[in-house]
Amino acid sequence: MSFFSRIFSQDNPNEAMQPLYQAIVAEGRRLAWYEQGEVPDSIDGRFDMIAAIFSLVVIRLEDEREQAQNLAWLTEIFIRDMDGQIRQIGISDVVVGKHVGRMMGALGGRMGAYREALQGKEDLNEALIRNLYRGNSPGQSAVEFVATKIRLFETQLAELSSADIISGQLPVAAS
Repeated sequence: MSFFSRIFSQDNPNEAMQPLYQAIVAEGRRLAWYEQGEVPDSIDGRFDMIAAIFSLVVIRLEDEREQAQNLAWLTEIFIRDMDGQIRQIGISDVVVGKHVGRMMGALGGRMGAYREALQGKEDLNEALIRNLYRGNSPGQSAVEFVATKIRLFETQLAELSSADIISGQLPVAAS
């Protein structure tokens, strides 16, 4: 492929990650998270749940160096989706960038908290209360439900090949 065809190409290489992103969003929107797990069914609650699933997938793939570009493309899709969602709810163009920046900062913080919790360096229930429930615990049974399902999702992800994950074949944790 020539230099000019690469520059002017209509092909978007990150589209290969679209099935994975759609699978992440589908898992993050499963009713069980909101019903049994009592995750707030709000814009913020849905962002937090999708961010949790997104974090688990990234944590699973980030140790594989050959996945670095795929993870960059996946993150680009996430940013583009969040930008579109913010615009759709009526946030003005002037501040969209600031909102997306804050969301990416929040995603990074959540990813760090979940990584620490899954490695046993932090309590997962506390990380969930702080990040998924934004400090407002819905009660022990709801938090335990989410923590159990998050650990199940992590375990099932570890058993999948990277190729299966990239193709969007994610486990169903919240059922």
